[in-house]
Formats: sequence, C-alpha cells, structure tokens
Amino acid sequence: MVRQTKENAELTRQRIIEAAREVFLSRGVSRTSIEQVANQAGVTRGAVYWHFSDKKALFSAMREQVILPLIDRIDENILNENNDDPLGKIGDFLYGTIRALDESAYTRQTFEIMMVKCEYVEELTELLEQTLCNCERIAKKIEQLYERAKTKGQLNPSDSPAILAMDTHLFFSGLMHLWVKDLDSKHYRNQAADLITNHINLRRK
Repeated sequence: MVRQTKENAELTRQRIIEAAREVFLSRGVSRTSIEQVANQAGVTRGAVYWHFSDKKALFSAMREQVILPLIDRIDENILNENNDDPLGKIGDFLYGTIRALDESAYTRQTFEIMMVKCEYVEELTELLEQTLCNCERIAKKIEQLYERAKTKGQLNPSDSPAILAMDTHLFFSGLMHLWVKDLDSKHYRNQAADLITNHINLRRK
C-alpha cells in the first residue's frame, strides 16, 4: 500500500510537470499561474503545492529533467579515459544534444520555454544564475576533453583547451537558440550536424 501511494504520488508529480510544460509553452512562464497548471493537470491547487512550493520550484523541476541527462552524457564521455578521439567525443556530445531536441518533444519544448518563453525576472532571477552555473559546469567538462585531445596530439601545441572550450560552448549555445527558434526547419535545423562537424574539424591539427 505504501509503495502504491508513493508510485501514485510520483505519477501525479510527473503529470503536474507535464501540465506546467504545456501551459508554459502556450502562455509563457510569467503569465502562467499555479491554478492554470492545476486545471491542465486535472488536480487541485493544493496538490500542486504539495509537490512544489511555488512556480519557481515547478519550473526548476521541469528544467532539471532535460539538463541533468545533458550533464550525465558529457560525464560519460569524460570518464572514458581510454578513448583515442576526445575531439570526436565532443562532437558526439553536441550531436547527441541536437538529436535529443529532434527526437524528444518534451526536451524540445522545455528548451523552447527556457530560451523563448521565460523572462528571468522577479522570482525566476535566481534560476538564471543557476542556468549560468550549469553552463559553466558544461564548459569545464568540455575543457577536460580538450585537454585530453591536446595530450593525444589532436590539437596544435599553441591551442588553449580553456579558450577552445569556451568557444565551443558559445558556438553551441548560439546554435541551440537558433535551432529552437527555427520552427519550420528552413534555416538552421537541417544544417546543425554539418555545422558541428565543421566546428570540430577546424580544431583538428
């Protein structure tokens, strides 16, 4: 009975997150109320507040569902110290992220909300700082792969792993923003893989 209650609670929590994603996407985060999320999820406002203290906590939970797997994926590449192609691993991470956007509606919608449908003001100001910290974490992990690439002779001796990592991070952040906004796939979505390949190849010695 206890297990069933926990499972039901988790299902309700996920339903609330899914409902929030739908309402955030259609109305924008600032114009969304907890009551609207509750109505979309088919639960009471009290049920939403039982799982989430406020809209910021709800937004954060939705965001973590896509950000944490992203960090886990690059961690897997870093932990594989026997790989002979660290530059290729950076490319794999970038390709994989674009593939996740393309194949997963909830991942695509969540990034659209974070990049297009959210004003990071008032109660969400703190989440902007968290987002920037996550970006720094990812850039540092990419830097580790560049350091390994330099050790393996894939880079020119004068290349700085830190600068290359920041350049890759800024390149990919820009590409993701444009990819998310290219709803008709007329400008950037179809070119994303080629752009990533060119970006990585420009670094090879």
